[in-house]
Amino acid sequence: MCAKLKLKGKEIFERSLEVIPGGVNSPVRAFIGLGMDPLIVEKGEGDTITDVDGRTFIDYCMSWGALLHGHAHPEIVEAAIERIKGGSSFGISTEVEEKLAHAITTGVKGVDQVRFVSSGTEATMSAVRLARGYTSRPVVIKFNGNYHGHSDGFLVKAGSGVSQVSNDSSSDGVPREVVKNTLSLPYNDVDTFKSVMRDPFYSQFVAAVVLEPIAANMGVVLPSADFLQTLRVETKRIGALLIFDEVITGFRVAFGGAQELYVTEPDMVCFGKIIGGGFPAAAFGGSREIMSRLAPMGKVYQAGTLSGNPVAMEAGLKALEMASMDGFYKELERKTKVITEPIKHALKAKGMAACIQAAVGMFTLFLGLKKVTCFEDLKELDKEGFNRYFRFMWDRGIYISPSPYEACFICSVHTEAHLEKTRDAILEFIETC
Repeated sequence: MCAKLKLKGKEIFERSLEVIPGGVNSPVRAFIGLGMDPLIVEKGEGDTITDVDGRTFIDYCMSWGALLHGHAHPEIVEAAIERIKGGSSFGISTEVEEKLAHAITTGVKGVDQVRFVSSGTEATMSAVRLARGYTSRPVVIKFNGNYHGHSDGFLVKAGSGVSQVSNDSSSDGVPREVVKNTLSLPYNDVDTFKSVMRDPFYSQFVAAVVLEPIAANMGVVLPSADFLQTLRVETKRIGALLIFDEVITGFRVAFGGAQELYVTEPDMVCFGKIIGGGFPAAAFGGSREIMSRLAPMGKVYQAGTLSGNPVAMEAGLKALEMASMDGFYKELERKTKVITEPIKHALKAKGMAACIQAAVGMFTLFLGLKKVTCFEDLKELDKEGFNRYFRFMWDRGIYISPSPYEACFICSVHTEAHLEKTRDAILEFIETC
């Protein structure tokens, strides 16, 4: 009998373990808790990815939401290639930076100016520094399960991959002194937030309140309108800034972001993922008054050699142009519901302890829970059930985000046939439970 051939992906992963910690450059890629070797991708096209062993999957990770128009969209590829032909990086200003900045500021209410950076972590980190500089206050309030990147001050009860490493305080290597000015509160808890903001200490020391207006790093968790409105009222009352981290939701749930849907205008907004069109780019922005405190105009320092990289700017500009077409978000919402609505009905009919929660272009199937409103609810999450779910979908050529704490993403080029195949696979999984 012939010995079983080792998959190429397994060989690559084993070699990676020698030179990359854990064999991956971001923890969730390691398939923590799944008992499987990580996927090693060869290429992507439209709504599918193909691994190095030739297996093709319908993709619902979509570079964690960055690929609003799918993999290798011809218009975005053409824009990036034309830019590369003229040089890929200068560390000097280019015209396309102004064009993308203009597209963002005209599309998102309350954002007069933006500063480009290279990652969502940089965007949120810089926004908080600016908020502290603007208010001359030290304390930042965040919410449990919201993930704002891996800068030291945010690694307190964070979501995303951090949830699989530590559900509580932080990360090794982050001194207590660094996080002592970060307070993490329960998401969607109006009463707790009010009590903190009306405490005499916090009313004079809070610089900013930052949150994902639609949480996507503990799975998709929607805010209550009362919660967002309370944040707005209380921050204004004490002179603190309200920062929306729309690294995921910006230009995904609506062209104007989550604030367009919930009619709550923050003081600052952080962007990422989609504004790079598949290339590394992010930004933070706000009113002209706030942004004028940044160097070289003001004394809050921020810089980056690759900030405003022209290739990323060209790709992002094309991505936003395509998203600005009439009916784009209505169609993205319809595609989302092709999957989510039948699943909701099936779960209700079966009386199963599970729920599917969604916003435009993203969804999460939570197993073990009938509703999720905050990170604390996830204590009852059925992690073993998720592992079965992931493998079930994998075996049917469907790649979902490999963590129960993450969202799955739908792009504009997901085909009707693939959406229906995915819907039917989830319905089949539910029947096996």
